[in-house]
Amino acid sequence: MGVVTPQLAAFDAPLALRSGASLPAFELVYETYGTLNAARSNAILVCHALNASHHVAGVHAGQR
Repeated sequence: MGVVTPQLAAFDAPLALRSGASLPAFELVYETYGTLNAARSNAILVCHALNASHHVAGVHAGQR
């Protein structure tokens, strides 16, 4: 994977949860790897939330 750079998406609207509660404005940190093809059909979402880290593969700049 090599060096990856975390990216940030900020959402201003509340997110309604299945429980009936909602999260106020929130930020989502994610990483992308490789290149999306012309058909945009090679995307894979890896959701492993619950550990407080967005990191899946590769290394961050400054790490070994």
